[in-house]
Amino acid sequence: MRTFGFHHLAIFVRDLEQLARFYRDVLGLSEITRHLRDDGALRSIWLALPSGGFLALEARPDALAAPVAPTRGMAVLALGVAAAERTRIAEELRRCGIAIVKETRWTMYFDDPEGNHLALSHYPDPPPER
Repeated sequence: MRTFGFHHLAIFVRDLEQLARFYRDVLGLSEITRHLRDDGALRSIWLALPSGGFLALEARPDALAAPVAPTRGMAVLALGVAAAERTRIAEELRRCGIAIVKETRWTMYFDDPEGNHLALSHYPDPPPER
């Protein structure tokens, strides 16, 4: 498997707008995009990092309020991969006994042996045709 280094860091936050203002106004990051939930509520605000990649501010879902799940702080460390390699990489993860716990159009999510959330992403490149 070949990764291309840092892709993005997602952190759970309680107040998306307030934190986005902080990162924009105080740290000078520029907003890339906003993502909504299916019900239209704001789910995430992404901000560009000067050295590449992005910071994803993620609304803390109520479902994660259980004591064993993170409710603030790091949500996922994502590394970049080539979109064309997605299927091969998924097969390699499975061969290593690593379960992919969630997939989106651009990203595969899984946990390291200690339960830290990791992801491999090829955003904004579209996934390969199947």
